[in-house]
Amino acid sequence: MKQLLMILTMTVSFSSVSQADSYDEMSRHEQVAKLIEKLAPSDGPGIQYIVVDKSNVVFEYSSGLSNIKIRTPLRLKHTMPAFSMTKTITAIAILQLAEKQMIELDDRVDRYIKHPYNPKITIRQLLNHTSGIPNPIPLKWVHLANGGDNFNEDAALDHVLRDNPKSDNAPGDNYAYSNIGYWLLGKVIETITKQEYQAYVKQNIFQPLKLEPAEIDFKINDPANHAKGYLAKYSFTNLIKRLVTNREVWGEYEGSWLHIKDVYLNGPAFGGAIGSTKAFSRILQDLLSDKSLLLGKSAIQLLYTQEKTNSDKLIPMTLGWHIGELNGLRYFYKEGGGAGFHGEMRIYPSVGLATVIMTNRTSFDSRKELSRIDTNFIRQ
Repeated sequence: MKQLLMILTMTVSFSSVSQADSYDEMSRHEQVAKLIEKLAPSDGPGIQYIVVDKSNVVFEYSSGLSNIKIRTPLRLKHTMPAFSMTKTITAIAILQLAEKQMIELDDRVDRYIKHPYNPKITIRQLLNHTSGIPNPIPLKWVHLANGGDNFNEDAALDHVLRDNPKSDNAPGDNYAYSNIGYWLLGKVIETITKQEYQAYVKQNIFQPLKLEPAEIDFKINDPANHAKGYLAKYSFTNLIKRLVTNREVWGEYEGSWLHIKDVYLNGPAFGGAIGSTKAFSRILQDLLSDKSLLLGKSAIQLLYTQEKTNSDKLIPMTLGWHIGELNGLRYFYKEGGGAGFHGEMRIYPSVGLATVIMTNRTSFDSRKELSRIDTNFIRQ
């Protein structure tokens, strides 16, 4: 009889704990949803947010509008430009080629392509932003998505290189971000694979993960499933927009927001991917998995290994990720922003979680807000 009472007591106790955990989880999800709704009210640009582990979606939510003019809600399936989040995809592509022994990370870049900078610059230095290549404002390096097929990427790159032919530092001496560096990496990939950069990425990164063009690509495949980008009417960026953007990208005002027309970046390798948070989370899930479809264990380890300058000074960068810390926990991230959109993706390897946030507005403090939201899920 005593044993029966003990079993019943334990059953009730476990049931109570399970219910309490369930309520806590529900409460946490509700709190995060309210936080996202506060950041993206129902009458303005929206936000997509997702948390994943290696196998499952832990939480996902969207709020706000994909189209302010006709008040279309932003859904989780809507695509948005990722801009510089693309750089991590480019890094994965380079590491794939290194695994296949088609390239060495310490090869000189001029072995594969011509460029006007220091001939000693290596592939590794392009990846970790220590090449010394300059980083002019790239907001005008775009062309309209509906502009036809007349765009010539090689001509656009040549123009940028002619306008910015001098290095800022000697290779390996300092950490300094460079969009041009990753644009050149795209050209290295094309030289080695004899494919367009976009074709290589789709074949070797998107397709192995069963990601469809409607989910992620380098072009807008379904305009109805693509969010419109916006710039706040009453913002400093709007005041100076004629200095940093081309007039042809300005749309009409929709209430307090200026619509930014759909554009493609001139250099796909430094910022051309277009997708949803769910699509990008699938890439992060693969990197968290026990057996990645994209990279071997040694290559994945390079994505999590902090890089150094020539003088052995540690830099806040790996071969593809920037390095951050949240409540004492190290994470790896890539932020992307441009005219009309902003986003950030993170991976927390030590706790097996990854997060992505994307919004269809230009000004958004993703570092601050993603940390605030992630704190609800990340535990040491």
